[in-house]
Amino acid sequence: MNVCCLDMEGVLVPEIWIAFSEATGIPELRRTTRDEPDYNKLMAFRMDILREHGLGLKQIQEVIATIDPLPGAKEFLDTLRSESQVIIISDTFEEFAKPLMQKLGWPTLFCNALEVDKDGMVVGVHMRCPESKLTTVRALQSMGFDTIATGDSFNDLAMIRASKAGFLFRSTEQIKADNPDLPAYEEFDELLAAFEAAL
Repeated sequence: MNVCCLDMEGVLVPEIWIAFSEATGIPELRRTTRDEPDYNKLMAFRMDILREHGLGLKQIQEVIATIDPLPGAKEFLDTLRSESQVIIISDTFEEFAKPLMQKLGWPTLFCNALEVDKDGMVVGVHMRCPESKLTTVRALQSMGFDTIATGDSFNDLAMIRASKAGFLFRSTEQIKADNPDLPAYEEFDELLAAFEAAL
C-alpha cells in the first residue's frame, strides 16, 4: 500500500508569500522555506512585516483568491489520485488553502492553522505537530503504508529522505547541489513517470 505525499506551494501552486509580496510591493515577504530552513523563524519574520505594514488575514486571502494552480498541476494530481492515495502535506494554513484546494478538486490536505486577533491581524501559528512533514510520513509508515514524496524546499527534505522513494521538483539550484542523490525534475510529466515507477 502506497501513499503519495506532495508539498503544495512551489509544486502544485505558486508560492503564496511571493504572490503576496508582489501584490503589496513588499520585497521582504518573498522569503520562503527555499531561503530559510527554520520555519518558526520565517513565520515570526513574516508576522513582524505584516504588523509593520498593517496587513492582516483579509488582505492575504484577497491575493490568494487570485492565484491559480501551476499549469499542469491539476491534471498531474488527478492522474496520480487515480493511481494511488495522495495527501498534500504543507506548512501552509487552513485559512489560506481553501480556494486553492477548490481549484485542485478538493484533494486531502494536512496543514496548520493561524491565530488571528479580533482586528484580523495574524498574531501566531498553530503547527499541527513538530516537523509535520517527517512526522506525517513516519505515522503513515507506522500504519503499514509506504510513502513516496516530492517537494521543492528545505522543509521537504526529511519527508523525501524518509520515504521509499522521493524527488525534488522545481527546486533551487542550491538545494539540488546539496542533495545530488535525489532525483530532480522540472516538468509534471517527468514527475508523474517517477511516481508511477515507484508505485
